[in-house]
Amino acid sequence: MSRRRLVVRQEDWPIAGTFTISRDSKTTAEVVVVEIHQDGRRGRGECVPYRRYGETRKGAVARIESLRAEIEDGALGRPALQRRLGPGAARNALDCALWDLDAKLSGIPAWRLAGLAEPQPAVTALTIGLDEPEAMAAAARKNRRRPLLKLKLGGDDGKDVLRTRAVRQAAPDAALIVDANEAWTPPTFAEYAGELAALGVELIEQPLPAGADGVLESRDRAVPVCADESAHDASTLGDVARLYDFVNIKLDKTGGLTEALRLADAARSAGVGVMLGCMVGTSLGMAPAALLVHAARFVDLDGPLLLARDRDPGLRYVGGAMHPPPPELWG
Repeated sequence: MSRRRLVVRQEDWPIAGTFTISRDSKTTAEVVVVEIHQDGRRGRGECVPYRRYGETRKGAVARIESLRAEIEDGALGRPALQRRLGPGAARNALDCALWDLDAKLSGIPAWRLAGLAEPQPAVTALTIGLDEPEAMAAAARKNRRRPLLKLKLGGDDGKDVLRTRAVRQAAPDAALIVDANEAWTPPTFAEYAGELAALGVELIEQPLPAGADGVLESRDRAVPVCADESAHDASTLGDVARLYDFVNIKLDKTGGLTEALRLADAARSAGVGVMLGCMVGTSLGMAPAALLVHAARFVDLDGPLLLARDRDPGLRYVGGAMHPPPPELWG
């Protein structure tokens, strides 16, 4: 095998406006891109290091650079990478770049290399950031024809039901998911769940802080609940299966497509539903997750829709559906 060349860089992608969740706001998607070059081909991966998990771009780049010699010598393939780096953003970028490179070198699409069905267009949520009820209703009204909306909740002002009701009135035909990003307490969850069910909410994502969600072991609830911050890779599925109805699989948490495939298989075996999620990033960050749409009840791969601009070529979004990535983008 000829020698490989590793390229690592940081990129900033402006968000269209401000994106707010319960714990912070951001105006820029800060990503790390990995390229692995070999024999005139290039494999790419993108990650978004997340402060909630103690990650920074500087730290992610350092973890990737620590493996430069092994990568460029060709000694580090996907299986070895799983042993050398733990779950998280750095491994995600490297793992996805290796998948892409293997597809480019072999001429075999990544979905076929993974033994999966060919990805098809899938309805994806569009996320409406946390704001005043009127502002969230206005955003929903602009997107009322989309089949699936996801609402960021978790305000400490007691307005989360008002926010949901305002969105429901603005987009009466849309399916709704809400995401509190760990901001509620058990009494808040108990108070809100019935009202949200009456408003047609189909899923509540991570209502309680990770590690303080044991009360969810009781299955007496009006709306199914999905683990996000409480679930990372397959090793965390035991508690998830005991407490939650769904798990949100994000490649930046699993550490790439390789572990995401394992987690999806484990969730299916455990009877846990799958949601596909993402950080705010470009189409390059979403593309590998598109291989898993067959396994998911809910898809939330809308990162590029939140940006002021995206990569070219990027993913194609039509009528609320995300189409599979073109090979020029990934896979």
